[in-house]
Order: sequence, then structure tokens, then C-alpha cells
Amino acid sequence: MRTSAVLGGIALLAIAGPLVVIQRAPAVPRAIAAKVRPPQRVAPPTELPEVEPVELQDLTAEEARAYNAGIAFVRGPKPAAQPFRFAGDAAALLRATDCLAAASWYEAGDDPAGQRAVAQVVLNRLRHPAFPKTVCGVVFQGAERSTGCQFTFTCDGALARHPSGPAWERARRVAADALAGKVEKKIGYATHYHTDWVVPYWSSSLDKIAEVHTHLFFRWTGWWGTPAAFRRTVSSAEPVIAALAAVSPAHQLSAAQAEADAVTAAAVPLLTGAPGPAPAATPLPDDEDAFAMLLGRDSPERYVDVARGACGERARCKFMGWTDRAQLPGSATMAPQQIAAMSFSYLRNKDAGIERMLWNCKEFPRTGPGLCMRRQPVSQLAPPSGPLPTGPEPLDGVRRREGASGRSPSPEGEGLGRGASSGATPAAKPHVQPLS
Repeated sequence: MRTSAVLGGIALLAIAGPLVVIQRAPAVPRAIAAKVRPPQRVAPPTELPEVEPVELQDLTAEEARAYNAGIAFVRGPKPAAQPFRFAGDAAALLRATDCLAAASWYEAGDDPAGQRAVAQVVLNRLRHPAFPKTVCGVVFQGAERSTGCQFTFTCDGALARHPSGPAWERARRVAADALAGKVEKKIGYATHYHTDWVVPYWSSSLDKIAEVHTHLFFRWTGWWGTPAAFRRTVSSAEPVIAALAAVSPAHQLSAAQAEADAVTAAAVPLLTGAPGPAPAATPLPDDEDAFAMLLGRDSPERYVDVARGACGERARCKFMGWTDRAQLPGSATMAPQQIAAMSFSYLRNKDAGIERMLWNCKEFPRTGPGLCMRRQPVSQLAPPSGPLPTGPEPLDGVRRREGASGRSPSPEGEGLGRGASSGATPAAKPHVQPLS
């Protein structure tokens, strides 16, 4: 026997046995739906989706709750994200942990379930090519602008208040677990979320997949919301965030400077094996964000540490290293031979989420994609073709004796040329008539 009824948006279905409850979203009132911008087009796999700023639809809290309640959760698979494990050094791990803890605490308060959900969103963004390549870069994306920050606590003044010591440590434990591979399965591959009393402009263009307390979680519609889109290689070069210095010793500039000094000091033996002092990491005269240094051959895997120490906290930096002192350039303008002889290069652009290091693989063989410089051919003069000339062409304005055929006479007859001799008889010095 099968009976059914609908009561207040809840479908009641009975099939000759226990009552089955199926939740249905209530319809969005037309007056509220008319205020919401319609969904944007779905980005194809060949085009990165746009990361929109957090701008809200003009709705009251009550209207927003009614609208959000009327948006159904997406049907179909909602796979959990793959575990993420941070691969940087100890100092970078501390900075990443505190950035992730800050996002968790400021966005979700002292609530472990909410914090785990926020942390999962950050790590999902980290592995998606539409976002920065570091944990801190993801959390503080757009923080330099009053509008456009991706996590509102980074630009709305919330950082002026600080969590208590115990609350901060709880948030750090959640962050540490997430960076060690713990997954919040319910969140899936969500890259966006908001509270249920607001409606961001982007929410109508995404798939609603989860709810944690008053927070709703979304993933991109189409290919960019599938697991295949979350395979970007991330960077372990976590930046120092001065705004976190009050709660995080790892983000205090003095600590960061001490770390950079330690890296530079440890790298001194790598700089040169030749006698004499190694050159300091000073910018090139015509580009203060570009460095050229002499490097030793013993530990090429540590060139990255040398480059990061030289670049410090610059948002943009170019580092170039040579093992041949004779090829070191004096400016950012280099000859083709100097470019071809370069042993290592490092490029950083924090705004674009770029950190790239390349080796001269002819000098230091590397394995793995994207580690070798592209070798540029060095142009050389082609050898002359045809018979070699027997002597200099006659100079205009030089008087020569009649019948000399361009050669000067010598006492011994025809000489062998300057500096040549036959037996013990020295060649005579050629006699050149003066210019007229």
C-alpha cells in the first residue's frame, strides 16, 4: 500500500510500512527571486572561472533566508576531497597553519565543525588553478582592498580582535590536522560558502552541496567543480602576513628576517668555491628586484634556499645564478653567452601565485617536468667559405713599385712573409712606401 501527502514543504511517503520523509525545498517567493541576479554562464573546461568579489544581493536577512531555503541541494555525486599534506619546511608549515587557523576562527568562531568546514574550503581553493598557490595567499587574497577580499575578516577590521589563548590553540589544531591529511568529507569540493542571512551575487551560479549550522557551501557548476579540476601543484613558499603578527609569532617580521638571515648564512658555502670573497646578494643596478650571484657546484638542490633568502619578502623577484665567475652580468641586460651559461634561475610573482625555479640541466641534470631551462642557441660567426685570402688587400693611397703585385721587394728575392724564415736566412723586413 502506498500513500503520500505534502505538509509544509515536507513530502510524506508511506509504502506499506515505516514512514519515509523526503525533504523538499520550499519555493522561492517571486518578489524575492526578482531581486536576485540570474545565474551566469558555466565556464567551459578551457576557460578558468572568474573569482568574483564578495558582493551581496540587496536583500534583508529575512528575505535572504527565504531565498536560501528555496535553493535545493544539487543532485548527483558529491565526492569527498582527497587528503592534503603540506610539503614545505618547518617555518613555512607554521605560517600555513596560522593562516588556516585564522580563517577557521575568524570565519566560524570557536566551533570545531564550522572550523573544519572552512579549512576544507581553503585547501580546496589551494588546489584549484583559479586561486593562489599558497595557504596564506588563498586566505588573504584581495585583502589589500576594502572590497574584493575573498574572506571578509581580512579586510573588514575583524583582525583587531584576537581569540583567547585556548581558542587559538583549538583553531590551530584543526588547521594542523587539515594540513596533515584530515578531510571534512561533507564539504566535498566546495570552494565557496556564506551564511544563510546573506545572498552573494555568485551564489546563483554555483551548486549548493552542504550546510553546516548557518553556513551554506557551494562548488562550481560544470567541469571546474569536479575532482579533475583540483590537481594543481601548490607552492610551499608561504608568505609572511604582517596582519597576523599579534597572534602568530611565525608571522612576525623580526622572526621572518631572522629566518632569512639564517638561510643566507647557511648558503655562504654554496656561493662560490673559487678563492676570494663571494659576492653579496645585491640587486642589479637597473632592476632592484633582480639578483645575479655566483654559486658553487656542490649542492644545486639548495639553490632555491639561496634565491629565497636573496629575494626576502619581495612580492616580485628574479634571481639568476652562475657557477662561472666570468659570466656574471653587471646589469639586467645580458649577452647571449651569459644567458646560455646561466646555472639556475628563480622567478617569484606573489600577485599571480607564481614561484618557479629552473636549473641548467646540461650542468645539473634534473628529473621531472618544468625543472630545466630552455636552452637558447648562441649565435656564432660561420666559418668562411671558399679559398682563404693570401694576404691583405692593397690599401688605397699607398704607392707601390711597378710590378710588385701588392708585395714589397726584399734583398733575398721573394720573402716568406713577416716572421717567417727559410733555413738560417732571415726574412727581410718589408718596405712600405709612405702615404702620399
